[in-house]
Amino acid sequence: MLAIPVTDPARSALVLATQSGSGSGSSGSATTAAVDPWVWAVFVGFIAALLLVDLKVVMRESHELGTKEAGVYSAVWITLGVAFTGLVWVWMGPGAAGEYITGYLIEKSLSIDNVFVWAVLFTFFAVPPAYQHRVLFWGIFGALVLRAAFIFAGVALLHALDWIIYVFGAFLLFTAYRIATSDDVEVNPDRNPILRRVRQVIPQTKDYRGERFFVVEDGRRLATPMVTVLISVELTDVLFAVDSIPAILAITQNQFLVFSSNAFAILGLRALYFLLAGMQERFIYLNKGLGVILGYVGVKFMVSEFYHIPTGVSLGFIAVVLALTIWLSLRTSAKRAREAETAHNPGGQDGEQPRSGSVEGREEG
Repeated sequence: MLAIPVTDPARSALVLATQSGSGSGSSGSATTAAVDPWVWAVFVGFIAALLLVDLKVVMRESHELGTKEAGVYSAVWITLGVAFTGLVWVWMGPGAAGEYITGYLIEKSLSIDNVFVWAVLFTFFAVPPAYQHRVLFWGIFGALVLRAAFIFAGVALLHALDWIIYVFGAFLLFTAYRIATSDDVEVNPDRNPILRRVRQVIPQTKDYRGERFFVVEDGRRLATPMVTVLISVELTDVLFAVDSIPAILAITQNQFLVFSSNAFAILGLRALYFLLAGMQERFIYLNKGLGVILGYVGVKFMVSEFYHIPTGVSLGFIAVVLALTIWLSLRTSAKRAREAETAHNPGGQDGEQPRSGSVEGREEG
């Protein structure tokens, strides 16, 4: 249990909220104390308010987000997520703050792959750019609910079965290898048995009806293709959650820290999608970097019974790997672009022909 000095009644109430229970996790987490229901209620209410502002104010009218607008929104979401670290520090101490920001960074880095899969799905289903934000809004809302269930189930398993950490660790190592050795994003909804069943059971229109998910035509209630796209987004998030939740549980088993780091990372994915969707070819080493990160947390999970790797070490390692991955990717992609341009225009940057007055173009008199 954390020993935190209390200097005022408000802080005393927050500390009591975190010390009202305790867990039996064995990961070496800085805090496994339970969080009171009222704290959960306040946090969930705050997240709901952010979603409501996004839906009713930011995207009141459906439109395609430009790069500049998406960049501003991404900066706002990232600022909120990072700033929450300060609140956790004041409330629960530096150990918990380190666990939160490490979990946030893991989830944020893994979510880049999610963005590129969404780009493939939207291209496959030919979703108009103006309606993509609405699909992602409800997709992320569903992702928050599903991940909460994954988190509580994962923590319960870790507390009930000590040996499950080796299963999670081995799974993360396998996932790390799979990601590091895979270069292409392959998504084929036509092969998905769940989506095929949905199309058989739910009558659908042949084309989109604006941003609506359901319409009534000739007295029949029909789904639009937006429903199929939404289900596809949710299914892909389930697959990513299976990778990311065990990764964060290797850092902390505090349910509130795991969920809050997930929530803030996920909330910014819509803006991140519109910012990065067309840049997949530039992040050429992304899978390699994510593989290294997942491999590290897998090893951390498996040795946690015998040795606790400090959270600061994990945070530094993940930050350095992610920064190197991005830097090397952008540097290499820029170099390849210059080489391709040179090969395409061997006569010069602009591909100009020698002038008539030059030595090569001068006619003999």
